[in-house]
Amino acid sequence: MKYVGALDQGTTSTRFIVFDQKGTLVASHQLEHQQIYPQPGWVEHDPWEIWDNSSECISKALKAANLKGSDIAGIGITNQRETIIAWNPKTGKVWHNAIVWQDLRGSDLIEKLKEHVDASFLQKKSGLLFSPYFSASKIAWLLDHVDGLRDEAEKGDVVFGTIDTWLTWNLTGGKALVTDVTNASRYLLMNIETCQWDDELLSLFNIPKKALPMIVPSSGMVYATTTPSGPLRSEVPVCGILGDQQAALFGQACFTEGLGKSTYGTGCFLLVNTGLKLVTSAQGLLTTVAYQLGSEKPMYALEGSIAVAGSLVQWARDNLKIVQNPQELDKLASSVPDCGGVYIVPAFSGLFAPYWRSDARGVIAGLTGYVTRAHLARAILEATAFQAHDIFKGMEKDSGIEMTTLKVDGGLTNSQPLMEFQADLLGIPVIRPLVVETTALGAAYAAGLSVGVWKDLQELAAYWKEERRWEPKMSKEVRCEKIRFWKKAVNRTLDWVGPQEDEQ
Repeated sequence: MKYVGALDQGTTSTRFIVFDQKGTLVASHQLEHQQIYPQPGWVEHDPWEIWDNSSECISKALKAANLKGSDIAGIGITNQRETIIAWNPKTGKVWHNAIVWQDLRGSDLIEKLKEHVDASFLQKKSGLLFSPYFSASKIAWLLDHVDGLRDEAEKGDVVFGTIDTWLTWNLTGGKALVTDVTNASRYLLMNIETCQWDDELLSLFNIPKKALPMIVPSSGMVYATTTPSGPLRSEVPVCGILGDQQAALFGQACFTEGLGKSTYGTGCFLLVNTGLKLVTSAQGLLTTVAYQLGSEKPMYALEGSIAVAGSLVQWARDNLKIVQNPQELDKLASSVPDCGGVYIVPAFSGLFAPYWRSDARGVIAGLTGYVTRAHLARAILEATAFQAHDIFKGMEKDSGIEMTTLKVDGGLTNSQPLMEFQADLLGIPVIRPLVVETTALGAAYAAGLSVGVWKDLQELAAYWKEERRWEPKMSKEVRCEKIRFWKKAVNRTLDWVGPQEDEQ
């Protein structure tokens, strides 16, 4: 039996999962890491905490599986995208905490660029839109605000890498300084057609090319082997990398044009495979690389991104303290037939697709004396379904593809009331696979393809199995009424004006 390992580094936690040749989960270990909030709108992680947790997860998962590092045929990495770390690849000096994808400190730069750079130019070049969500403005902020960093970057003694680059560098003892094409496509610095760093985009953000990692395929090559002094205690090929949402698309076997999935995690991300076609969105969606196998041409996808999904459940637990765990939230939500007229728009980091308003702030609308804790719990879950519906409809308009089912994955798919409501709102079946750890599975598939554990995509597609299906039951009239009230609530977030503006 051959085994493949997947290091799944997410926004709130890190996991290492061991899969066998049939894509069956053999063992895993997971650890949460600290969320650092220096000021409103800023979010950071400690890079060394992430690496320490990664090492511990690898060791403990291997122990649970009764395996040694040498039993692993290859390692795949999947990661929270857009999050940036600046470090010296020669000495290991980290210049600053990781700036997380949700962080808004690049907003000022983005607003200035909007004044003299045409958005269509940016979209055609990168497939992306003006937003502090992407890595470029985070890198620019570091270069402008961390003393001495720009001088070192210009000398080639700093790399600005996403989490996949950081983990690969650590795993291989510094032998590999790479990012795969799916992660690179989220920097706002890569040319979406050539899949190389773009000189015009680099100039726009004043970022030196020598400070960026090398762009490599998602699968089909060995980037380097792990160092024997690391957690695997042997030389194991690191041979697959996919950004987390592309990894979920890959793990859901969405290998052909028109197949799509929605991942319900910290955020919510809906992707549909558009094949070799670069589809430019008119609905506020993103054009991104789905994956690239070796020297083959890259496959593309349309993507809609929601910043706050599972993190809204955490907020209800940790900040509002209305529940102790997600299971209690589900139970409360299921105890009432509807949201009682309450709509929550969780624009904690502004609104992502299809609105792209970093100045928006969250609202709770429709409060009356009738509303109970249970109605709030239901509104919290329904907020994710409404946001996904906005993206889904934009996706159909852009792609010209009418989707008849939606494959789903991620931790929030364990919520029965959310999945029921999502099917009702979309009016199509929502399907969860037998293996729900599709993000990690996608990374494992990418690695296994590189070292011959699996032959081709057709073999992988044969392993996909349906575990659960939710059918829509809501009438069209009720659906339309709920969407109308949701849109009214969204308009409240877009009209929000902060105290600093009031005072002026």
